[in-house]
Amino acid sequence: MARRWYTALGVNLLLGIPGVVPFWMLWYIASNWPLAELGLTRREPTENDGIMPALVLFGPVVLLYAVLWWMANRPLAARTALTARGFWLLSALATLLPTAALIANS
Repeated sequence: MARRWYTALGVNLLLGIPGVVPFWMLWYIASNWPLAELGLTRREPTENDGIMPALVLFGPVVLLYAVLWWMANRPLAARTALTARGFWLLSALATLLPTAALIANS
């Protein structure tokens, strides 16, 4: 059963639902510091504490999600009939799908 590609799709879609939170945290950090420094976004006007408090608060959440995502996908990668590149591409896109749906709906 795990040799089918839709098993990986389903697992990663389910992982993408709670993944909305860490993806938002990464966007918050990127939009307020590196992208704002390049002039691509505008910094939040009340954000004047620097990047360190955001990294301390958001870092463990993003790291925990990344470890959970890796631990769920590593055994699946060996069991599917997909190529390695195809599996990881499918996994990444399926994980981002709930976040993309929220962005498209807003």
